[in-house]
Amino acid sequence: MNHGRRSLLGMVMLGAMEPLFAAPPAAQAQGLAPAARRALDAELAAIAGDPAMQLASLSVLAIRAGQPVYEGAFGRRAIGNGAFPDRPATPATLYRIASISKMMTALGLMRLVEEGRVDLEADVSDYLGFTLRNPHFPEQPVSLRTLLTHTSSLRDEGGYSWPASTALKDILVPGAPLYGEGRMWSGRAAPGAYFTYCNLGWGVIGTLMERVSGERFDRLMRRLLLQPLGIEAGYNPSELAPAALANLATLYRKRGTDTETWNAAGPWIAQVDDYSARPPAPPPGLADYVPGTNATPFSPTGGLRIAARDMGVVMRMLMQGGVHEGKRLFQRATLERMFARQWTHDGTGNNGDSLRGFFNAWGLGNAHFPERPGMALVEGGGFEAAGHLGDAYGLRSVFAADLAQGNGMVLLAGGSSADPEQHKGRHSAMARFEERILSALYRRAILGQQS
Repeated sequence: MNHGRRSLLGMVMLGAMEPLFAAPPAAQAQGLAPAARRALDAELAAIAGDPAMQLASLSVLAIRAGQPVYEGAFGRRAIGNGAFPDRPATPATLYRIASISKMMTALGLMRLVEEGRVDLEADVSDYLGFTLRNPHFPEQPVSLRTLLTHTSSLRDEGGYSWPASTALKDILVPGAPLYGEGRMWSGRAAPGAYFTYCNLGWGVIGTLMERVSGERFDRLMRRLLLQPLGIEAGYNPSELAPAALANLATLYRKRGTDTETWNAAGPWIAQVDDYSARPPAPPPGLADYVPGTNATPFSPTGGLRIAARDMGVVMRMLMQGGVHEGKRLFQRATLERMFARQWTHDGTGNNGDSLRGFFNAWGLGNAHFPERPGMALVEGGGFEAAGHLGDAYGLRSVFAADLAQGNGMVLLAGGSSADPEQHKGRHSAMARFEERILSALYRRAILGQQS
């Protein structure tokens, strides 16, 4: 495989979505008629209850012409298995949304960019307080742009989360106490040369955000993004408000936490966020934590707990070019920059690893879903979007928005009874149940079709 170096300018020229933030239609979208809502409720309930791939819980949202037109919740956010009563999923249910958290983290970062606290093109070493260099390419600096586009040359093989007492510099710097074999660095691709999806990069981004602000990552994100949008959510479940914590979904699978063996006829097994017996504790070592040393305990890469309807608040703010309830949170140019196409898979693997078709195009901290064979979000095509996917601890999540038209969908599934990898989709790299849900939302809620 040729990992020949490409400039980031070359990546930008590989493709772009135009126009990106055209004004959504002026007419106010109306909610679904009662009969249409009942039909969509029934279709989604049937998908969530499909014996071949039952879902523990499901929350969805659809936006048409910039306005919410449908939200639904199915299944159970907490399953007692006889030990306590089941608790249903509701529109207020929060989920640990996995890698969609990366896009939310990137939004927080872009606020720091607007404040002039960081420069996307600068060497991140200037902000971290230690030199971050791939030892195989010591002359090539790592920038925030390369981290946001998964072209930094960092890799996850050396891990991407450590206790608060562990400093990232002791892991990432050659010769440091925990550097080991240096598996966190690519020996073949220099920074800016090759796309490889990397969770570790977001640990670096979160740590950098802490260092330039002096604030702990979870509280910083609350100040920069969540509070201005009026959202009760967070990267640290121990600091969620009691009502939000009571609505937090436990994520389940019908397989153990330490085995790959599935048993569709067996019980649901909690994977993460099971607080039925006791409330969440703060990350270990937090009392003595110094912001700017290691933000990974808060999981900037996947740890945001948030409800689908509040993800819709974020989506509508993006569709409105950075404005929320008449107040500007982002400059339109900032969001144009963030969602502009930075990288497109060349179809051969010479410029990046698509991970079996999941990653086909990328902005700054966001995925692009182009209208091409094998990449369609909805059956029959017609919905080109930007956003992010998530997959962790049984959860599958989708945030997909056509920012130009003001149409979008959110999907949060809190676990499955069978292995999604054994039930692959027909027109994308997603699981078949994800395709069915998105297609139903698109057809009935966005296009307004009756069947």
